[in-house]
Amino acid sequence: MTALLEVSNLARTYDVRRGRWPFARLATLHAVDGVSFELPAGRTLGLVGESGCGKTTTAKLVLGLLPASGGEVRVGGEALPAAHSPHWRALRRRMQMVYQDPLGALDRRLSVGRQVMEPLVIHGAGSTAERRDKALAMLDAVGLAQHHFDRFPHELSGGQRQRIVLARALILDPQLLVCDEPISALDVSIQAQVVNLLLALQQKLGLAYLFISHDLRMVRQVSHEVAVMYLGRIVEQGDPDRLFATPAHPYTQALVSAIPTHGRARKRRIVLPGEPPNPVDRPAGCAFHPRCPHAVERCRIETPALRLLADGRRAACHLAEQIA
Repeated sequence: MTALLEVSNLARTYDVRRGRWPFARLATLHAVDGVSFELPAGRTLGLVGESGCGKTTTAKLVLGLLPASGGEVRVGGEALPAAHSPHWRALRRRMQMVYQDPLGALDRRLSVGRQVMEPLVIHGAGSTAERRDKALAMLDAVGLAQHHFDRFPHELSGGQRQRIVLARALILDPQLLVCDEPISALDVSIQAQVVNLLLALQQKLGLAYLFISHDLRMVRQVSHEVAVMYLGRIVEQGDPDRLFATPAHPYTQALVSAIPTHGRARKRRIVLPGEPPNPVDRPAGCAFHPRCPHAVERCRIETPALRLLADGRRAACHLAEQIA
């Protein structure tokens, strides 16, 4: 299956000052460190991990909203050009983002209709009447009525505002949506409606989703493949059913053990000791070894590569076969 999105060894570093002035020294923070994956058209890659692991930074690098310190992003076989260049603007029509906070993503001073039409105005697509007709059709596609066209964001519910954000992202007929925690700000009942809408739109339009979320159950429901990030790197990637049933990385095991279960399906909760290491002071060897109950001497010395296992998934763990 040909990949729509190809990410190879993507990296993003920041120079930070450590210590107090005037004795502060420069250090390097690795926010994203050698991330690689492929996303075919019409498929969903779920990206999970605790806060600060680099998920949102990866999303912004994929869209060219942040310059990469290393690696490459290719869309439809074409390398992502320099940000804000004419070529980049043309390519960005094919890639759009759905943000976590719908109210923060919308301008409270502008009507819904103006904001949904705005991408068409920016790209000079169609006449005023054509833009209005397409905006009304897009509101209908996301389950909103025509009278919402003249409303303002503060007059709508959270679920309606997220549908507006989705309509604005879809109006340029993109191939890829980067969804950064698109349901975390919504009530549970509304979350299910928005997820069902995303699945229906994917089936109808053939969209590819890079779906970032802390909700592991929702990620399992919507994703064709799941990638687990820890401290800027992917530590496990593969089929969601297999990954959630028998995790091959101890960090994935801990995440899966925290998923709420019902009745007799209860399982032992794995509580990891300590906190994630400072990305400025990454531990030698495997970055997870200070918190890992399975760590051996090799883990403290040698950094594990993300390697292919016998069952088809990938894991960055020296002991993956034994753990799984």
